[in-house]
Amino acid sequence: RDPRVFVETNVVGTQVLLEAARRVGVAKFVHVSTDEVYGELELEPTTFFTEQTPVQPNSPYSASKAASDLFVQAYHQTFELPMNIIRCSNNYGPYQYPEKLIPLTISRALNNEKIPIYGDGQNIRDWLHVLDHCAAIDVVLHHGVNGEVYNIGGHNERTNLQVVKTILHTLGKSQQLIEFVEDRLGHDKRYAIDPTKIEQLGWKPHFTFESGIAQTIHWYVDNQAWLEHVHRRRIHM
Repeated sequence: RDPRVFVETNVVGTQVLLEAARRVGVAKFVHVSTDEVYGELELEPTTFFTEQTPVQPNSPYSASKAASDLFVQAYHQTFELPMNIIRCSNNYGPYQYPEKLIPLTISRALNNEKIPIYGDGQNIRDWLHVLDHCAAIDVVLHHGVNGEVYNIGGHNERTNLQVVKTILHTLGKSQQLIEFVEDRLGHDKRYAIDPTKIEQLGWKPHFTFESGIAQTIHWYVDNQAWLEHVHRRRIHM
């Protein structure tokens, strides 16, 4: 509805942080980006994003993230700011804001409400548990080669429809809760990451999708009061 917000947050906001980091002389600036900056992959399962994949964003959001990446690289080249960029796949786990696919599905399923899925539900994402992402950030912070980009992914590719069906099955809910809705604008068909480069630093994901989604579902079931609190805050905003 308002792409300018992405520019203000991701582009201007990043430049403000870069300038502050340069002035105080931080030891390293770790910039958290996204695999969306690479654009869209074909559905061919043997193709993956690598650090050499050209940046080709397809939405205002991903374009703003790509621009922020370029600012980080420019500060490294111009001012010798120590930095790394990490580009991660879709995160999930406890405390995720409930507008996102997994917590939205869990929340609605618990209340026997319709669960919207964009388009035909066949968009593919590589799902990464948030704790694995945090571990990757820590590895890059301490061991990343200055100026390098690292892709973070777990080889946990699933379609959105598979993710939703897995949650419904775990919760014992009917698939009739699924409701296909108009696809969102600029909705890339597939993302998938080759994490070989960061694996050479010693990082490996701890969670499989099966173990991670089970842990996540149980967390939301046990913390429904948190979900309700967030929903109430959204209503009053």
